[in-house]
Amino acid sequence: MKITKSKKRWGIILLLLAILIGQTFYPLKPQEPIQYYERDSGQMKTEKVVGEKWLIWLYYNPFGEATLWTLAKRKVVSSIYGNMMDRSSSAKKIQPFIEDYNIDMSIVQEKGFDNFNAFFTRKLKDDARPIDTSFNIVVSPADGKILAYADISKSDFIIKGYRFDVFSFLDNPDLAQKYHDGALLIMRLAPVDYHRFHFPISGGLSPNVKINGNYYSVNPLALRKKAEIFCLNKREYTILSNSLFGDVIMAEVGATMVGSIEQTFKGNVANKGDEKGYFKFGGSTIVLLFQKNIIQIDEDLLINTAKGYETTVKMGERIGIKK
Repeated sequence: MKITKSKKRWGIILLLLAILIGQTFYPLKPQEPIQYYERDSGQMKTEKVVGEKWLIWLYYNPFGEATLWTLAKRKVVSSIYGNMMDRSSSAKKIQPFIEDYNIDMSIVQEKGFDNFNAFFTRKLKDDARPIDTSFNIVVSPADGKILAYADISKSDFIIKGYRFDVFSFLDNPDLAQKYHDGALLIMRLAPVDYHRFHFPISGGLSPNVKINGNYYSVNPLALRKKAEIFCLNKREYTILSNSLFGDVIMAEVGATMVGSIEQTFKGNVANKGDEKGYFKFGGSTIVLLFQKNIIQIDEDLLINTAKGYETTVKMGERIGIKK
């Protein structure tokens, strides 16, 4: 999408004006921290959220909410910020970001970056994320925090009483019917995470399907206020098929400040662990859908989700097995 200088100027002016007015008359109210389970240690941790004050202002402040509905959810705002992260001047943000969020650079292929997006879409060394190659194992397609549901027709999602609407999400009633009582795995990639995504199983690939939508944040601070975000945001999906797991849907969901979703894989057959693509600047989400009685999701992920908490996962590690 081409953003004109006039749109950029007015978008920035209106956003800054709304922030100034909102913060002056409606001070930010603290929200419950985002807590999650660290899978390796089993310990509960508290997430340090990138842009936390901004998110709270957008979703919990009257002026922020008005800005969200009129500006922040739109492509133009995310495109403006994404373009800024492509500029050479954005490189000065890299080192402070690394230090603030304790990012492990020892596993990164390259160390020098021309701009923030080059750092954000960094590649890891080949041995940084071992892939469980067992044919009956499903691995995490990304680094991030996961929510897991064995049967989405019977599981509350984020907010008590709200169920994930697979029909709205896929925008295809016939296809959605196959997954309405299946398993759902959601991997949230925060801005501090490795932002390339990979195939969780091997198999043949359908053509990529794109669904237009908005650019709401996928952070839990936003989901607590508006649980249907995944069904409103821009998203893309591919059907990954093999003889053991059948047809598995892998979807990528855009979010606020995600410059774009880039699909890098070429061809119609993929091996588990192959790179599928990457997100430019911003946090975002990978969604996996399995048909009923196909996958046995790892118990720790199900237990933590039932308690209302995400669990950290690394790309390539086991998250389930053939049922």
